[in-house]
Amino acid sequence: DLVVVVELDLEHRVREGLGDLALHLDLLFLTHAAGQGTVARGMTLERFKELLAAARGGDEGAWAEIFRELAPAVLGYLRSNSAPDPDDCLGEVFLQVARDVEGFEGDERRFRAWVFTIAHHRLIDARRYAARRPVDLVEEPPEPDTGADDAAEEAMARIGADEVRRVLGCLTEDQRSVLMLRVIGDLTVEEVAK
Repeated sequence: DLVVVVELDLEHRVREGLGDLALHLDLLFLTHAAGQGTVARGMTLERFKELLAAARGGDEGAWAEIFRELAPAVLGYLRSNSAPDPDDCLGEVFLQVARDVEGFEGDERRFRAWVFTIAHHRLIDARRYAARRPVDLVEEPPEPDTGADDAAEEAMARIGADEVRRVLGCLTEDQRSVLMLRVIGDLTVEEVAK
């Protein structure tokens, strides 16, 4: 039901002229699909089972591969949903995955959905924790100037990212979560609904 509401709300926002929402979401999806955080598509079931068995056996290389494949997308999901400390939350997600991997059954697609379910739960926990213990962080010092060559590129990327954040800010927390699970998490409607 929530997915339908999000899709209807997005259509309404686009019709009402609330920016170029569809374009920005397409760009976000294309950026994601271009290789930033996508799980290795086309991994055979046998390869996935081997990787999972190796990870269950404590193989650091298998865990590194799982982390490399899923961490960018999970981190993007956490950041897009304004996790209080996305990197810390990401670590908590993979600690939980490592603790519970023995009980997981399914293919690569279900594994991905399972990891994003854990990420969503850790996001909720992080928000609750932050609400109970508000902390005023000092602003980080600015990054050193990297040179004039990529200043224009960096400015364009920042404008695009700011616009996506602004558009996502128009959505409710639940709508944003569903959208990020669909776009960044690459989950199906059925997987998001669970």
